[in-house]
Amino acid sequence: MVAAPRKSSGKTMLSIGLVAGLAARGVVVQPFKKGPDFIDPRWLTFAANGRDCRNLDVFLMGQQAVRDRFVQSGADAGFSLIEGNHGLFDGQDIEGTDCGAGLAELLEAPVLLVVDCSGFARGVAPLVQGLLDFPGGSRIKGVVLNNVATKRHETRLRAALDRYCAVPIFGALPRDANIVIDERHLGLTPVGEREELGDSIAVIRDFVVQHVDMDGIIALANSASPLNVVPQPKPVPIDAPTIKVAYAADRAFSFYYPDNLEALEAEGVELIPFSMLQDKKLPKVDGLFIGGGFPEMFMEELAANHSMMADIRQQVDLGLPVYAECGGLMVLAGQIQWHDRVSNFAGAIPIDIVMHRRPQGYGFMELTGTGELSWPGKGRKIRCHEFHYSKVVRVGDGVKFAYNVTRGFGVDGSSDGIIYKNVFASYAHIHAASDKGWAKFLAGFWRQNRIKSVE
Repeated sequence: MVAAPRKSSGKTMLSIGLVAGLAARGVVVQPFKKGPDFIDPRWLTFAANGRDCRNLDVFLMGQQAVRDRFVQSGADAGFSLIEGNHGLFDGQDIEGTDCGAGLAELLEAPVLLVVDCSGFARGVAPLVQGLLDFPGGSRIKGVVLNNVATKRHETRLRAALDRYCAVPIFGALPRDANIVIDERHLGLTPVGEREELGDSIAVIRDFVVQHVDMDGIIALANSASPLNVVPQPKPVPIDAPTIKVAYAADRAFSFYYPDNLEALEAEGVELIPFSMLQDKKLPKVDGLFIGGGFPEMFMEELAANHSMMADIRQQVDLGLPVYAECGGLMVLAGQIQWHDRVSNFAGAIPIDIVMHRRPQGYGFMELTGTGELSWPGKGRKIRCHEFHYSKVVRVGDGVKFAYNVTRGFGVDGSSDGIIYKNVFASYAHIHAASDKGWAKFLAGFWRQNRIKSVE
C-alpha cells in the first residue's frame, strides 16, 4: 500500500509511477484504490496497461468482500498495489478499522509511506516515528521522501530518519522536477480529458523510476504474508434473455466502477457505450444508464447537442427505463446554472439544478428504502457515497423518492432517488459489492420496463 501522513502528499504520483514502471518491466500489475473514487483509478488503470483498477472500502463493502475482491482481482497478477486515500490513519471509526492502516492490516500489506518533506529537516523524524508508534503503524515498512528541495536537504532528511527511525528509505523525489498532476474541484483531472495522458504517464514513470529503489520495493511487496483467502469465482451469467442497455461513456461521463459493470453483465445486461457529447441520438436499446462525471464542465457542448437532449426526453416520455447517478441525474434536469451561465439540458425529469462553490453533498451516505421500488425495499439500509457541488432547487409534480437519507444530503437533505415515469435518478453512487441486490434489481428494472422500439 502506498500511503501518506495526510492527503496531497504525493500518493497518486508515486502510485502511478510505480505501476507504470513495473508494467514497463513486463510485470502484470493489479492496481487498487482505497475508498470510493473514480478519478485516481482511471489513471492507475492506464498506467497498468489497461488492467482495471479496483476499489476497496470496508464501510461500503465489508471486510470479507474487500478480502475476496482483493484476492480475486490480483490472483493472476505479479504485483498488487493499493493507493491509499487521505492520511494513513484518517477514517470515520475512532478505532481505525476503516482507515488505510486498517485496510493494510486486513490485507496484511506492507505500507510504503510517502512523506511531503516541504518545510521539514530533522523534524521529519518525529513525524515518521509518531506514525510508526501509533496503533497500526507497524505496517509501515518503508518511506519515500517527496518534495525534496536540494541534495543537502535530502542528506539532512536521511540523516534524521537513519538516526531516529528504524525504517528504510526507498527513494527521494526532488521538488523541482516539474511533475504536475492537474487538480480540480472533485480531485484529479479525469483521464478522458487528457489527450496527452500517455506522455504524462511516461514522464511520471521515468521520474519515479529514476528516484526510487524499484528492486527494493518489489522485495518489500514480496515480503507480504500470503492471505488465507480462497478466491471466489466470478459471477456466472444468468440464463436469461440479454437486455441491451446504453451507457454514457465520454469525457463528461466516466464514473463507473468496473465491478458494477461486470455485475450487470452477469445479470444478462449487454452494455453499449455511447457519447452524450458526440452522438446525435441514443443507440437502439432497451434501457439507459448514465453514470457520474463532470457535466457542468461541458455545459455548452452538452446543451448544444440538441438532438441528443431531445431524444433522451422523448424516449423517457415513451417509457424508456433510465438509471442515473449524480452527473447522470444532472443531465436529465431541465436547467443547470453555474455562476452566471444557465444551460438547458434534457428536461426528462422536472428538476432544476444550481452549481455551488462548496460541496453540497460529500462523503459516505446511508439510505433506507421508502418502499416505492422493490429494491432496496422499505426500511432496508444501503451504504453508498456522494460528492456533488450541485443542488436541486426545483422539484416538480409527479416526483417520488426511493430513499430516505439517514446520513448524507442527497437531493434535499432527507430524500434521494428520484422516481419519475421510468427514471430512477440519484446523487448516490452505489458499489455493487455493497448490496448484491442492486445489479439484479437494475437488470430486472430495465428488462421489465423496456419499450418495444427505440428509433
